Amino acid sequence: MNQKMSKFAHITKVHPCYNEKLHDKIGRVHLPVAPKCNIACRYCKRCLGAESLCEERPGVAHHIMKPAEVEDYLTDLLKKMPNIKVIGIAGPGDSLFNKETFETLEILQDKFPEMVRCLSTNGLLLPKYAKKLADLGVKTVTVTANAVDPKIQAQMCDWIYYEGKVLKGEEGAKVLIENQLEGVKKAYDYDLAVKINTVLVPEINMDHIVEIAKTYSDYAFVQNIIPLIPMYKMENLRRPDCGEISSIRDSAEEFMTQFRACQQCRADAAGLLHEKKHMEQTKGKNLDIYDLKHFSH
Repeated sequence: MNQKMSKFAHITKVHPCYNEKLHDKIGRVHLPVAPKCNIACRYCKRCLGAESLCEERPGVAHHIMKPAEVEDYLTDLLKKMPNIKVIGIAGPGDSLFNKETFETLEILQDKFPEMVRCLSTNGLLLPKYAKKLADLGVKTVTVTANAVDPKIQAQMCDWIYYEGKVLKGEEGAKVLIENQLEGVKKAYDYDLAVKINTVLVPEINMDHIVEIAKTYSDYAFVQNIIPLIPMYKMENLRRPDCGEISSIRDSAEEFMTQFRACQQCRADAAGLLHEKKHMEQTKGKNLDIYDLKHFSH
């Protein structure tokens, strides 16, 4: 663990999602350029436009931004919020399943090279793109890994879309888990700091989360255990209470550093982590939620 801490010290000094002490000092912005997704999480519901304005969670954005709009948007935003030092792509779909993500990263590398660049992903395509992300100057990657057992993962996700095929149940879960682990290992080899996001669903994976931490302990920098927001196909399941979350974090911390101050931010969040600011301007591609079909975060 000390070796990992040393290897990624440059990130922990500047990234508020890796250092809780930075929450009131350093801001971040999420660019909602990636609408499509390649897995169907049972807890995820798309939400765009006016319907999204009162929601504060992943998978939510006022609209989809085009890469061509990124430079002007950031130039204006950084004048208003000079404390922003981190630019991320967090959907509202899966970052690596959208070519617009890579177009945006090229713009960031060219126009905003001083900014820390990061993204979140389900990890299905991370083995394919880990090197490309490193070449584009990405410094941190968040991978949502909710299980390392296909039987448990199959209860979290209905299917995956991989190499032109829809794989359901445990078959799809097995491919997803294998790719997540391979991708995290490759990311580590390319000096990308990896954060593992794990959605805690008491009825499904609560007794399994320590095993996730143990599995990724050699390659991921930190784990972020976040509570289920009951909705979509999991709307009838309960949200874990604070005591359960705290207890599991304490147990998992034996194997991996735990992040304890996640805000579960929108895909278009901007500013300090405790601020509820997001994109509301009329620019960009407005999509009806049904245009996204099955795409999930």
